[in-house]
Amino acid sequence: MAEATLSAAPVPAQDRGSAPDPAPQSPAGLNLWALPPVAVLALVFLYPLALVVQQSLSPENGGGAFDAYASVFASQSFREALGTTVWLAVGATVGCLVLGFVLALVIAFVPFPGARAVAKFIDVFLSFPSFLVTLALLFVYGTVGMANGAWTGLTGAAEGPFHFLTTPWGVLLAEITYFTPFVMRPLLAAFSQLETAQLEVAAGLGARPARIVRQVILPEALPALAAGGSLVLVMCLNEFGIVLFTGAKDVTTLPMLIYGKAILESDYAAACVVAVVNIAISVGLFGLYRVVSKRAGA
Repeated sequence: MAEATLSAAPVPAQDRGSAPDPAPQSPAGLNLWALPPVAVLALVFLYPLALVVQQSLSPENGGGAFDAYASVFASQSFREALGTTVWLAVGATVGCLVLGFVLALVIAFVPFPGARAVAKFIDVFLSFPSFLVTLALLFVYGTVGMANGAWTGLTGAAEGPFHFLTTPWGVLLAEITYFTPFVMRPLLAAFSQLETAQLEVAAGLGARPARIVRQVILPEALPALAAGGSLVLVMCLNEFGIVLFTGAKDVTTLPMLIYGKAILESDYAAACVVAVVNIAISVGLFGLYRVVSKRAGA
């Protein structure tokens, strides 16, 4: 009887159908799972980077550890390349911010047929290689492009007037054309979260569109502008394809200088020094971009 009573005793609800909790993994087990990706990262990225730094500190022709740095920093070509890289990157970033903000405003707040399709196209445009945009500009504004061809056909002149694409201004135009969508994407995301009631109240109080943009929309867009601008600045500092495909021979940026030193002059120590400087600037700006993006919620 006692056994029957015990066997018929109800099982607590919290114990029915519950499995024992799995044993927590030890930190050692978690570390083992992290070893393969860390090893791959070290092999394909950190090891070549370490070789570049080592080559810059121990050139093949001998000398002190920082002789190559002193030689490169004292050269006129490096200072000009650094200045050209900085002003092109800053100029392209400012142009992308202005143009991207205006275009994002039109797409987000001005109703027109195909606005959603344009916004979707921006996402696709982000996957295009930079040389593709440059090639399109060459077809239009190149020496034998459509614009010069139309000019010579109409006037009978020997050549057309459009030769700016091989100048720094042509490189700047190509970079602004290519990188503007990288600013528009976070702006469109920010505008989609903006309360339209704010705009309606401001318009109902008699605010003009320019004032609404300045006092209502722009403050909400500042984090997205900062995030997009930081990303464009980092990418412009490392841009190689646009400068190469425009054929701007007088425009030498840091990536172009690395290419010239390593491939054309076979001066690998100098190329590694310029590469280390370029990497240091890029990593510093990328850190700034991550901070800005985190604060912007991107």
